[in-house]
Amino acid sequence: MAYAALMPANLGLEGSHVQIHRTTTSCLNLDSMSKDFVRGVKINKLKVNEPVKMPTKVTHIKSALMSPVEEKTGLKDFLHINDFDKGTILKILDRAKEVKELLKSGERTFLPFKGKTMAMIFAKPSMRTRVSFETGFSLLGGHAIFLGPKDIEMGKREETRDVARVLSRYNDIIMARLFAHQDLLDLANYASVPVINGLTDYNHPCQIMADALTMIEHIGQIEGTKVVYVGDGNNIVHSWLLLAAVIPFHFVCVCPKGFEPDAKTVEKAQQAGVGKIEITHDPKEAVKGADVVYSDVWASMGQKEEAEYRRKVFQGFQVDEELMKIAGPKAYFMHCLPAERGVEVTNEVIEAPNSIVFPQAENRMHAQNAIMLHSLGL
Repeated sequence: MAYAALMPANLGLEGSHVQIHRTTTSCLNLDSMSKDFVRGVKINKLKVNEPVKMPTKVTHIKSALMSPVEEKTGLKDFLHINDFDKGTILKILDRAKEVKELLKSGERTFLPFKGKTMAMIFAKPSMRTRVSFETGFSLLGGHAIFLGPKDIEMGKREETRDVARVLSRYNDIIMARLFAHQDLLDLANYASVPVINGLTDYNHPCQIMADALTMIEHIGQIEGTKVVYVGDGNNIVHSWLLLAAVIPFHFVCVCPKGFEPDAKTVEKAQQAGVGKIEITHDPKEAVKGADVVYSDVWASMGQKEEAEYRRKVFQGFQVDEELMKIAGPKAYFMHCLPAERGVEVTNEVIEAPNSIVFPQAENRMHAQNAIMLHSLGL
């Protein structure tokens, strides 16, 4: 039987069309993207002339009759930490610990990703993101495909909605490390497989999940701790704020005036009434009693032309031995890397015994493994 004979017009369907509109759930309410942070489903009814029984042979061409935006039944995107409740976040972190222990033991028979492929989209290059995702997915039985900045040029050479639907037909999961957050939302909207946020200019949830795992390993918990971030109010800060909107701990962002994090994200975290949120401008006062002093580069990727200007503005915000002494003997130092030693942090602080930046970097892989397991329902 010719497949043309099985298309809607020949099945007695007039204007056959199913439109499923999915957008990303989030507790955020950003002016420029609020419409993208609401989840909804809208289905236009089929007009049927007479009862139709779908022939068995057409089940394998179901995708040809599906809507442009397909539903992810039982699958979950990982775009913002506060898309999930406290119990789910802690469950993912517990799973990360379990799988990490398994891999550390040399166990290599746990292969939940066997037969699965992951597309990794990199608009922004990164050593840690690529190696941690690719290695972690491989160790658990899967195959990861690297797509660099010139391989897709998403939104330029090919529309995001087309990229999402094509990759969804080749792969079981998509990881994207992008500039514009809206590109990530569009990718997740149109993909029929889970999309993992490997970083955008707005947030970096996988990094903060790795940070949380590292804190649990070294401090014993996240709840009730004090985390002081010293530097630019960037995407790392936004994800810390969103974690504090889910888990109760004290988060302080201390930055120069004019370099505060997104005001609406701060407001959202404060209104959640879960963690204690502070935005201040005095590093020496802020770090007192900290469990973690956290730093990041002053000029992120895409801001390098501002580097010299920022170095002048950020004078007094370098994490050095003096600042760590003020924080106290129990304070750990963390950095998401790469670090500019001698700029936002001194070499002595990174190499000190209370620096946990390298266990933190390793935990990117373990946290992400658990995130992918959760997203795939495994």
